[in-house]
Formats: sequence, C-alpha cells, structure tokens
Amino acid sequence: MGLLTLDRDSSVPLPEQIYRSTRRAILDGRLALGGRLPSSRSLATGLGVSRNTVNAAYELLMAEGMIEVRPGSAPRVVDGGEGVGDLPGELLPQASASEPALSARGHAMASNPWGASGRRRGGRLEPGTPALDCFPQDAWARALRRAARRLKGPELFYDRIPGYEPLREVLASYLVEERGLRASAERIIVLPSTQAALFMLASALTDPGDCVWLEDPGYLGARAAFQAAGLDIRPMPVDDEGADPRRMPDGPAPRLVYVTPSHQYPFGMRMPLHRRLMMLERVRACSGLVVEDDYDSEFLFEGRPLAAMQGLGGEGDTVYLGTFSKTMLPGLRVAYMVVPPALAAPLARVQRVTGAFANVATQAALAEFIESGHYRAHLRRIREVYAQRGRGLAEALRARLGNRIVAADPVGGVQIAVRFNMPCDDKAVARRVNERAFGVAALSAYALSAKASGLVIGFAALRDGEAETCAEAVADALDRETGNAPAGHGVA
Repeated sequence: MGLLTLDRDSSVPLPEQIYRSTRRAILDGRLALGGRLPSSRSLATGLGVSRNTVNAAYELLMAEGMIEVRPGSAPRVVDGGEGVGDLPGELLPQASASEPALSARGHAMASNPWGASGRRRGGRLEPGTPALDCFPQDAWARALRRAARRLKGPELFYDRIPGYEPLREVLASYLVEERGLRASAERIIVLPSTQAALFMLASALTDPGDCVWLEDPGYLGARAAFQAAGLDIRPMPVDDEGADPRRMPDGPAPRLVYVTPSHQYPFGMRMPLHRRLMMLERVRACSGLVVEDDYDSEFLFEGRPLAAMQGLGGEGDTVYLGTFSKTMLPGLRVAYMVVPPALAAPLARVQRVTGAFANVATQAALAEFIESGHYRAHLRRIREVYAQRGRGLAEALRARLGNRIVAADPVGGVQIAVRFNMPCDDKAVARRVNERAFGVAALSAYALSAKASGLVIGFAALRDGEAETCAEAVADALDRETGNAPAGHGVA
C-alpha cells in the first residue's frame, strides 16, 4: 500500500504508525469507503514487517469501526451500508461555518493591560523581578530533597486543597509575629500566585457590574482580575500617603477595595496609621471588604514596618494577600491569603472548583525553610543588597537626568517609580529604552484617570555598571522623544 511509509527511527511503535497512516488516509478520502485493503500478509511483506505488526494495527482500526475483517475476505473500509456503522462518514472533514472564538468573558480575561506599558518580558531591570544571584540555591535544594522524602499520605492527593498543613501553621505564626496579623492555619489559603488569589476573590465575592475601588495609579494585575470578572472599576486617587478614600465621589458602594498600604504600587510610599484606620472605617461603612496586597513588605530599608491593616480592623474587614515571588522566586508559584473566618470554608470550596492549587512539595520545602530560620536569614541578606542597588539606581538616574526627573531613594521593594518633569510620551520612551534589552514599564500604563508620566524600573537584579547604562538609555530615549537629541545621536 503506497499510502504509508514507516519511520524505523521513530519512538512511535510500528503498529501505531500503520494505524495512524491508514486512519488518516481514510479520513482524507484517499482510501474510498467500502474499498479493499491489502491482506495482513501482503502488507507485512510490502512493508518488511511481521504479520503480527500489521494485525495489531488492523485490530485498532476495527475497534474504532473504521475497517471490517471477515474470514476469507480482504479487509475493507467500512462504508456504513451493511449495518457495520457510520463512523467514517461522520468523521470525514467537514467545512466549518466559522472559526472558534472567545466569549465576551474570554475576551476580558485575555486582555493584556501590561501590553500598553512598553514593558519587555525578560528584559533587564524588569519591575517586580527579584535577584537570582541572591537566591539561596544550596539551602533551598536541601529543603526540597528533604520534603520529597518526607511527603506521604493525604498530602499527596486531594485532601489538603487549601494548603499543606505545616506550611499554613508556620505561616500563621510568622505573620502574627512579623506583621501583626490575626491569623490561624484555618484562615490561610495557599495558591500558586497573587493573581490567582485576586481572580478567585473577584469571581467568588462579586457579581458582574459590582463596584470595586482600585488605587490610581495601581497594580495592573488587580485591574486585569477585576476586568475579567466584569466589575465596575472606580479609580481611587493616590497622594503622598497612599490611596485616599476621602476623594472618592458618591456612587455605588464598593464590594472590594484593593490597596497596597505597606509599599504602594507603583509609587512606593507607605500609608501612615491614620490613613489606614480611615480606610478601614470608610470601607466598613460601605459594607465592603479591603483586599490588602502586602506583596513586598519584607523589604523595608529604613524605619520600622507598620502593622498590616488586617490586624487593625475587625475579623471580617480584610483579606490579606502575601507571596513568595519577591522574597524567593516567581517560579516557586506559591502565594497565600488570610481570609475572614466566615469565608475560609466557602473559599476553600471555590479553590477546589478553580483548581488553583500550589505544588505540595514546594509548600513542604517552604515550611521547613521558614521554620529552620533560613528564610529570615535570607531576608536579612537581600534587604541590604536590594537597598544598595535601589539607591545606586536612583543616584545614577538623578546624576544623569538632573531636574528632568524625580527619582527618590526607594524605602523598600524591588522597583522604583521615576517621574518625568516634562511632557512626553512615556510609553514611547519605555519602548526606546527597551530597545537596549531592558524591561522597564511606562508609568502612565498603571493609571486609570490620574496624570502620570515616567518609568517603573526594577533594581533587585541590578549588576555592576548597569545603573549608569540604564540612566544613559533613559536620557537618550528622552532626548529622542522630545526632539533634543544631538545630531547623529542614535541607539547604541
């Protein structure tokens, strides 16, 4: 049969190759319905294989109802005319009336708010990226090996959906001690990312059309989750003390209010205690729920951290979000939320439906890493490194760009917001900077209605000499965008 050839170097078994090729020829119409096929003996001889190999392929085709083999007769392609079945006719390719398309909800979920920022994924100094050179590879590898050996029983199946119990217990103790939370293991839900937590909260606690308040400028991941849920997003103005609920106009009461009080994203200021209490009081009066994203509070370079908002309010006022993507690595895929007691069991059931489960071996390793003291030691080391790198970047930017920008020394975190003091298209500037393999983002992309122009630049992974290189790239991009570039000056 000249319709098939065999690849003897392929990992696909020979019977499977014969089956697939014959089946494809039938579906494509190259073998006519009701047409004869070679006997197993003659096909085996023609292909240089054993007769058992051909018989195994024919048995697969018979099981699918695509061919029939009767004693004393050559195999035939089923034609559906003798009560044998209509499968081949049904399986023949049919012209589709239209291409498959996303629903309205699918389009909302597939929208990419990061796309407008000019950001280059994987570029140097990308916002939010921790330093790989500071990651404790050896200690973490040992924790993973021990976790893999010790895991057994229910933890390896579906009995611990909200999270590995020892990790939830050690997290509860850590958060009470370090962040002043009201936390217990039963109130902690472990997820693969903060984004998964935001999407789950928006899906489970709101209905399409409900109102949410979002910092303006604010985190694009929260905006994406709320847009995907079909919510009415209202921009909450940000000043030097963070989000200001007093400046929200009258309107529908918010179901959720998203804030980053410990280190406002992207500007970086800390919300003082009186503003935190005011926020809680205002949201409580609306019967809403504060979503407190404490994404990088571990990186405070000066002063003492204020207690988390979750520990200041009532039991049902706040959902607290935390992640290991900045303190460890994003690829670990472990984040968590501390939820009000009344929501713990319902949200755990929602988690099961969404399938947003974190890897159990990674959770087990993290539990040991924290309990052994390695985590706190790691944080002490990288705080010093990140503080030095952040200040070095700010100094280099100020030295090169002068009064064209505002770039204060960061008080914490892993990125800095640089504001432009002249009118320009910051998205075009970001694209020009990123032509030099950087991954900076335009500040205006984080705004809903606020006026913001500048760049958001990561500094955690800063290498020697890179601060000056970045500052030069920003200066050159600004010159070219504002028409001030010297003659013959171009991209290096």
